[in-house]
Amino acid sequence: MTQSSLGTILLVCTSHADLGETGNKTGLWMEELTAPYFAFLDAGYQIEIASLAGGTPPIDPGSMKKEMQGPSVARFDADAEANAKFEATTPLEDIADMSRFAAIFLAGGHGTMWDFPENNQLGSLVAEATKASKAVGAVCHGVAGLLAGDAPVALKGKSVAGFSNEEEAAVGLTAVVPFLLATRLEERGFTYSKGDVFTPYIVTDGLLVTGQNPMSSLATAEAMITVMAQA
Repeated sequence: MTQSSLGTILLVCTSHADLGETGNKTGLWMEELTAPYFAFLDAGYQIEIASLAGGTPPIDPGSMKKEMQGPSVARFDADAEANAKFEATTPLEDIADMSRFAAIFLAGGHGTMWDFPENNQLGSLVAEATKASKAVGAVCHGVAGLLAGDAPVALKGKSVAGFSNEEEAAVGLTAVVPFLLATRLEERGFTYSKGDVFTPYIVTDGLLVTGQNPMSSLATAEAMITVMAQA
């Protein structure tokens, strides 16, 4: 089976670089892009990387520390094609609809807490994918994209995971982020659950697959691949 026969997955990244009013930088958590990228690629899918503003997404400096990098980060860094896609991501506003994609995956990083929930186009794409019975995946803070625009209505009542309040406290950012993700998900009608802090935990509800934290990145993508194969 060729790559093109399985279709293309849209991977969406944040374009927000400032960690609130701290003066520190944030952005994409790199493994939350790279682990799904290669899981999908190795399974036979093509990948298009988009970001809310287009161009090269900001990377959270913490995600580039050696102890925070899984093997997929080094593989991505050494892959010329992957780097070319990352350096010239498609602006999300240029993605009119989900017609040419098999699924959508929302990568995380604290930057998503500022720009994902406010982006109506992201919400429209998630809602469209859901209504068209296409898989939707998100990991860690990327789950904040399920709060955007029409997405909460399309997904109301769905079971999800996402970065927990306990994990936010553990990294010392409870008072920095604009809201607590787990709390907001429950407020918007999702059924939220969590595993132990900083251990892999995923939730699959139909064609919606969500992961709790960076350690869940690969498992979230693998679960998406499974549900797409079964759909």
